[in-house]
Amino acid sequence: MGDYTVHIVDDEEPVRKSLAFLLTVSGFTVRLHESATAFLATAPAIRNGCLITDLRMPDMSGVELLLKLRHLPTRIPAIVITGHGDVPMAVEAMKAGALDFIEKPFEDETLIQAIKRAAEEIAKTAPGDDIASINTRFASLTEREREVLSGVVAGLANKTIAFELDISPRTVEVHRANVMAKMEARSLPELVRMAMAAGFGPK
Repeated sequence: MGDYTVHIVDDEEPVRKSLAFLLTVSGFTVRLHESATAFLATAPAIRNGCLITDLRMPDMSGVELLLKLRHLPTRIPAIVITGHGDVPMAVEAMKAGALDFIEKPFEDETLIQAIKRAAEEIAKTAPGDDIASINTRFASLTEREREVLSGVVAGLANKTIAFELDISPRTVEVHRANVMAKMEARSLPELVRMAMAAGFGPK
């Protein structure tokens, strides 16, 4: 599917094999790497590739891997897979250059769509073409909606955001829904990606 290779980096062999099976059956060309270090050894030679990496690995975290990839001459769009509760770490990964993050457990189609977005990035000559439209949507948010968005991007639970802003959790839910609608985000990762593109998020 397309002239590119999906590189999977995960220290757990069963995870690598199950992802490889899913993607191969779906028509993708796949290469497996048992560690971030092993992937980095081949990364300089990669052309037209995208990366799927776990965040938590023993030799090097997904965030550290992405930071090292920034020094390579070729850009490799990256998708990070994260466990529940790792949203702040996933946000760090996006600041380090990840295109997307996917929370476990995830639907097969969610991963496939993320890879297709990565493929579009490979084909783009000018990344970030839609920054202007994101900024326009961002400008439509109220001050309170921005405060709630800030909490969401930081990975805070609704109850925590409610406590910090001295409002009810139900009110946070309403503002959060409004933010998703105004930003035209279909998921939390997409919302975080937009916030990062607009330069909005934890510093």
